[in-house]
Amino acid sequence: MSHVRKGTLVLILALFSLAAAGGIGFAAEKYPTKPIQAVVPFSPGGSSDLLARTVEKIWTKYSPQPMVVINKPGAGGVMGEEYVVRSKPDGYTIYVGQGSGHDLVMPHLQKMPFDPLKDITPVARLSIHSIVINVSGKSPFKSMKDVIDYANKGNKVTAAVSTAAGSVDLVMRAISKRAGIPITTVPFAGGADAVTALAGGHLVIGGGHPSEVLPHIKAGRFRPIGVALDHRDSTLPNVPTLKEQGINVSTWGSVKGVAVPNGTPPEVVEYLAATLKKVCEDAAFKKTMAQIGQPIDYLGTKDWAAFMQRAYKDYGDLIKELGIKL
Repeated sequence: MSHVRKGTLVLILALFSLAAAGGIGFAAEKYPTKPIQAVVPFSPGGSSDLLARTVEKIWTKYSPQPMVVINKPGAGGVMGEEYVVRSKPDGYTIYVGQGSGHDLVMPHLQKMPFDPLKDITPVARLSIHSIVINVSGKSPFKSMKDVIDYANKGNKVTAAVSTAAGSVDLVMRAISKRAGIPITTVPFAGGADAVTALAGGHLVIGGGHPSEVLPHIKAGRFRPIGVALDHRDSTLPNVPTLKEQGINVSTWGSVKGVAVPNGTPPEVVEYLAATLKKVCEDAAFKKTMAQIGQPIDYLGTKDWAAFMQRAYKDYGDLIKELGIKL
């Protein structure tokens, strides 16, 4: 065999070796090649679910494969997130709702089966919005002062919250502490269930996100009496903050991000973050998000991970300061 033929054979073998190892994508399939399962750890109809389904509708404009929303409620959001934590890190199972509350609040109050900051990889933040305190439209209460006066007369104040140890639960406990009144929080499987219970007149007050409560407010079933932000929410500009009413309580509100199992290839994380950014910049997405009262506030992977760390510390400091325990 001539030196030329030997050299050619060696080159061909080397090329096939590279291809087999993924060095040259002769047969490699480019992600994504099948539908992406987007896990929402709460019941249908809540703010995380509404966000996920809005993303789902726009996603196929920018990706060759669809996103399919799967609801896995339970344990205040823990079951659904744990499902993602334990899933194969291939980019086909993602978590929508990171930062909603349980992963920022719950670890400060009780033991969790995983570490929400270390055992899952942040991809991007999509939205951040307020927690609104509501009463039934038939309630005589017009302000937080009315609720406080009611409690001070010895009446029991019950509060519907989306999940135990979530951000809404924390706000109610903080109001109880700062206003000096007993409030019994009643947790549900998600925001939609909590809102339904309040609409049914089963509780005195309730907390929810604008996307969950706006339809009820517009229909007169709810009356908003406070917002737990440092500033008024642009979707409810006439509703005063808790601080404006003399109750020194404000939080980050509800943050909505996306995460994937640890070990997911960096190029997959980059693809998801970049595609989600395109979704957030889409005109139809912006229109729907405005209609459901969810402000778009995109952050890329690095900034989102840093925000999670900061928000986690802030919630921990608030819980410690207020002496809140489950």
